[in-house]
Amino acid sequence: MDFREKILQETLAVHPRLTGCRPEIEAAASMVCESFAAKGKLLACGNGGSAADAEHIVGELMKGFRMKRPLPEELRAALTRTDATMGPHLAERLQGALPAIALTGHASLSTAFANDVDPLLVFAQQLYGYGAPGDVLIALSTSGNSKNVLFAVTTARCLGIKTIGMTGKSGGRLADLCDVTIRVPENETALVQELHLPVYHAICTIAEQQFFGTSG
Repeated sequence: MDFREKILQETLAVHPRLTGCRPEIEAAASMVCESFAAKGKLLACGNGGSAADAEHIVGELMKGFRMKRPLPEELRAALTRTDATMGPHLAERLQGALPAIALTGHASLSTAFANDVDPLLVFAQQLYGYGAPGDVLIALSTSGNSKNVLFAVTTARCLGIKTIGMTGKSGGRLADLCDVTIRVPENETALVQELHLPVYHAICTIAEQQFFGTSG
């Protein structure tokens, strides 16, 4: 069985309510993997609990998640050659990473731009600065109508950045703006967020397996 199929089946077995979202989850995972394969990066944004989810996604991608990610032997050797004392320590403990940035941090930049320009454009400003064609934005909004998230998606589309929306059943305006929108079957904020977690865990697991697994 293909590893993607296995991961999706495992996710849906535990969370059968997400069965209707399977095509979108699969499409989102493919989009993310294609970007990483082309040396792109992932950007993520959201508000409140969705901001925590954006940070969570980055945490699963930038270090080992469900498997070990040892460095390539050539890099391990290069680190040791660079410094005989610190190099081996780095070689043993650094982990393979999939480049991802949460737009929900960077307090100095965010507060300066919010104060000096427009608080609703903080995510959009960071997308303009960090983003490049071929990158992917995961935009989380339980209502699908968070204005700062919508501004970010609009900016991403203009820059040639692919967009994945994660929202609730109604979809909101986000559903019409994104390349792929995963609309989980709930509308109440807490319940939407509970279903978002297994969705992005499945996406991160697929990406990790592709780039660090035996078949990657």
